[in-house]
Amino acid sequence: MNIPSELKYTKDHEWIRIEGDVATIGVTDFAQSELGDIVYVEVETVDETLDAEEVFGTVEAVKTVSDLFLPLSGEIIEFNEALEDEPEKVNSDPYGDGWMIKLKCSDLSEAENLMSADDYKALISA
Repeated sequence: MNIPSELKYTKDHEWIRIEGDVATIGVTDFAQSELGDIVYVEVETVDETLDAEEVFGTVEAVKTVSDLFLPLSGEIIEFNEALEDEPEKVNSDPYGDGWMIKLKCSDLSEAENLMSADDYKALISA
């Protein structure tokens, strides 16, 4: 299981990379493996400001649909449009080309509530 140490994680299996006040967000390797073959990613919240833990979109796999939860509060400024034609990038490269959104963070102190890679490993192995 790939769990990069430089990222932060949520209990809902999203990862987050913070650079300045912009965060890149996607689903973890564990989440994509549990979902199976991803066939569609829907994010209709671009240009909206949402609070942490609000639903920002959905990911659809062959056998299920799952909500995507925002790790931090802020404005969604970009959706990875490559996923419209190739949603399987979430399966093949969840931490790279399979990223989902970019978020302009409104309160970086919320990042203190996120999990480290070690905390996330403990969560998924419990």
